[in-house]
Amino acid sequence: MNKRNADRQGQGRALLEVLLVSLQLGLTSFGGPVAHLGYFHEVYVRKKQWLDERSYADLVALCQFLPGPASSQVGIGIGTLRAGWLGGVAAWAGFTLPSALALILFAFAVQSFAPADAAWLHGLKLAAVAVVAQAIAGMSRSLAQGRARMTIAAAAAAIVLLWPSPAAQVAVLAAAALAGLALFRRADEPEPGALRPPSGPPVSRRAGALCLALFAGLLLALPVLRGAIGSPALAVFDSFYRSGSLVFGGGHVVLPLLERETVPSGWVSEEVFLAGYGAAQAVPGPLFTFASYLGAALGGLPGAVLATAAIFLPAYLLVLGVLPFWEALRRRRAVHAALAGMNAAVVGLLLAAFYDPIWTRAVGSPADAAFAGILFVLLAYWKLPPWLLVAIGAAGGMLLPV
Repeated sequence: MNKRNADRQGQGRALLEVLLVSLQLGLTSFGGPVAHLGYFHEVYVRKKQWLDERSYADLVALCQFLPGPASSQVGIGIGTLRAGWLGGVAAWAGFTLPSALALILFAFAVQSFAPADAAWLHGLKLAAVAVVAQAIAGMSRSLAQGRARMTIAAAAAAIVLLWPSPAAQVAVLAAAALAGLALFRRADEPEPGALRPPSGPPVSRRAGALCLALFAGLLLALPVLRGAIGSPALAVFDSFYRSGSLVFGGGHVVLPLLERETVPSGWVSEEVFLAGYGAAQAVPGPLFTFASYLGAALGGLPGAVLATAAIFLPAYLLVLGVLPFWEALRRRRAVHAALAGMNAAVVGLLLAAFYDPIWTRAVGSPADAAFAGILFVLLAYWKLPPWLLVAIGAAGGMLLPV
């Protein structure tokens, strides 16, 4: 009995820790999915050391292959590995709820503010430049060492820059996996760190299979039920669940799907849609919380809760469904070699995203470049915490010349 109580207390502490750390990230992670991965790397890998560089890169590579919000899925995966399936819920809640609540409040407010023109938002974009640059530097040292890996990284960056589409990212990762099989199968590399939760029970393969079956079942059944029942709430849930299930490439790719689901149907006007999109750029956390704004605009607080749950549910089911099998697969020699190629390609994908959209949309003058360089030094060498860097970036953005 004492052991059981101790296990429960340990699980409770792990859940609280996951919630608090992810909440800090949810309040400070500006800059979009690529920047989020940089923030995650800094906190989860470098500071908390919840998983090693290889395991983090493996998880990022896996989530790049899955449909849905990649950064949110990485966070859910880390929370699950840390504290079981409830840890995934805690990680999602902490990272997602700050931006979701902010956008819900914005939906209720007078829509006269233009966040795209805010000087402090420009400073946040420059802070994201520093965060992503540090993530690339750290990951390249461990994942793209040597001529072969650096060549894969450079080729991946070049292809994605010249062919900017979600399909290109999937194709690059697949090609990198084949290159890894050819080049690294006999490489003498250390075993990757364990991907299992230190507190609480891991997700079983049976539970993983059930999650995958539920994901597919809802995707197929919801449109049928929507047509048969005619419930407005079910129609909202179906539209947002389908949008979250069929998106590869991150948050911005979901916008056309959401526009197609909400504007032609008359749920929201085009003006309301665009105002919410502008506001979504001004808040930290995942861009998928744009669904919270749309849900609030069309159905108040109940609509916001329904839309938010629906668009993120596929991501959660996919991560929990795949993780139990991923732990075993990634330790096989062939998969190990393929992952070596994929991890090098992930560095290239980050490098491409660092240029476009991070650098191209943030740095427009020598003053911007100088400030971004200062922020990088503060983060990488003075070891400032990300939240303080974000505050300095926002304040500095208001001082920069227009």
